[in-house]
Amino acid sequence: MCGIIGYVGEKDCVSILLNGLKRLEYRGYDSSGIAVLNKEDNRNEISMVKRVGNLKKLEKALSKKEMKGSLGIGHTRWATHGKPHRLNAHPHLDCKNEILLVHNGIIENWGPLKNELISRGHKFISETDTEVLVHLVEDYYNGDLVKAVRKALSKVEGSYAIVVMSKKSPNQLVGARQDSPLVVGLGNGENYLASDIPAVLEHTNKFLIIEQGEIANITKDKVEIYDRNEKLVNKSPFETNWDISSAEKEGYEDFMLKEIMEQSIAVRETYRSHVYKYKISLDESNLPIDIIKNIKKIFIVACGTSLHAGYVVKGVVERFARIPVDVEIASEFRYKDPIIPNPSLVIAISQSGETIDTIAAIREAKRKNAWILTISNVMESSAVRESDGAVYTFAGPEIGVAASKTHTAQIMICYLLSLYLAKVRGEITSAETAYYLNILKEVPSKIKSVLDNHSKIKELANIYYKFPDFIFIGRKYGFPAVMEGALKLKEISYIHAEAYPAGEMKHGPIALVGENCPVVAIADDSSVYNKILGNISEVKARNAPVVALTTIGNEKIKNLVDHVIEVPKIPEEFSAIINVVPLQLFAYEIAKKLGCNVDQPRNLAKTVTVE
Repeated sequence: MCGIIGYVGEKDCVSILLNGLKRLEYRGYDSSGIAVLNKEDNRNEISMVKRVGNLKKLEKALSKKEMKGSLGIGHTRWATHGKPHRLNAHPHLDCKNEILLVHNGIIENWGPLKNELISRGHKFISETDTEVLVHLVEDYYNGDLVKAVRKALSKVEGSYAIVVMSKKSPNQLVGARQDSPLVVGLGNGENYLASDIPAVLEHTNKFLIIEQGEIANITKDKVEIYDRNEKLVNKSPFETNWDISSAEKEGYEDFMLKEIMEQSIAVRETYRSHVYKYKISLDESNLPIDIIKNIKKIFIVACGTSLHAGYVVKGVVERFARIPVDVEIASEFRYKDPIIPNPSLVIAISQSGETIDTIAAIREAKRKNAWILTISNVMESSAVRESDGAVYTFAGPEIGVAASKTHTAQIMICYLLSLYLAKVRGEITSAETAYYLNILKEVPSKIKSVLDNHSKIKELANIYYKFPDFIFIGRKYGFPAVMEGALKLKEISYIHAEAYPAGEMKHGPIALVGENCPVVAIADDSSVYNKILGNISEVKARNAPVVALTTIGNEKIKNLVDHVIEVPKIPEEFSAIINVVPLQLFAYEIAKKLGCNVDQPRNLAKTVTVE
């Protein structure tokens, strides 16, 4: 997820672009850049400044450089392909230093396109997928920038929101989108393009939404939008009454709800960044083939929500790759003097890559000669730098303290990693890999269908928010999801909640249940469905209210429980990524009903950097 802004008009736009990027910094802060076209003396010279790090570094650099121009683009980056580096920062230039482009999204077929362009003489200076776009536009440019952009995009597969400018078209911006957002801001004698409304809200409250597959041709006095068939689209602008704060949340009450609702996008982008034509690419992991083939054991080290993703890793790696896996609480790992056979793989999971307990576990594993792989949402984080390799989620920055979209993105990586290990070890065939990847490709749409059921979950929260205690139960692949569901309820609503493997209830925890202690049970289609029904009957016999999360179409269970949340059908191995989403919403709505600050829960921090 990256932030984009473009301006065409009559004003000096450097400050407009910089201020717009400040409004978009929540979308990325690995690096940033601004480029403007200086029309003085009819020279149409390009001026560009790019810096690694937060926007203060770009702002400082701009204060030392004389830049003026009334046509420009800016970008704040959340790194996907290519580490945070000035060469990888946007905007990107073509070989002739005439065309500039900024991009949000992932180009899936960038590798083959890059090789093809190199064979035709193009020179690349970055590691990004984005750079292929600007070279494609260069290839097709013959005086018509819109046509060149259209032809270039016909060659790419993936997601994009782009803004393009050229020194040969000094009064024009061209924008286009597929899956990633892009809006037009309408002014008087000036117009804007941006990835989000907040970027230009201080200048205009009139907007047009660029829809899927559309291309926008923009000058200071005119906006033309064309569909996939090159037909002009008539759009009516809308006006927003958002203030800046609500605009940054895109109209949602909280960042947490916004991030919960972004999960289909976060999971889709994570999948796309590692899969092309049903083949998994984990090149950045640096995992040696001989290590994969000879691993004796895998250890997962993580904390909190990431630890729950670790239990998903255990389930799917043992299922597909047939490697024994231990899940370890990172804060305890180094004090155990762990026995790590050689060769072993230690997988550290950390959203930020800065969690001190996880980093300490990495160091302990390195002392015992394990091969370290980190799963993180942040390139060049401390955990990544101290590991032998890394695999990244592409959820974009997460502002809410309680993890949501980064967790489901972690789970997607867990699935892809397990299939990758299984394929290399010969446990599954290429055809089986493609079959499973096709299932995972549909996960974003399944998550969206759960999110579309938000109002139903809110109704349940209005019933259950008064209870002081909850127990969450699940079996097999359902257990990691209920662990996260209970944690979310504790984190943001301050209600006591515990998660148990359902079969353990009769070994003690069932003493807690009763009419004042509801039970939330995962009872979706699975090999343990009949077992979980038995566990539900046990708690119902103790008068506990029961909310069952079950597969769409299961009418039988409705006669057994008090309330039902329905989820789409999916093979049980991949169910955690779906099942956790309604539990997040359930916790969120209970917390809101109780008046809690869900973005900043008491006593908690986004990243725990002290032991």
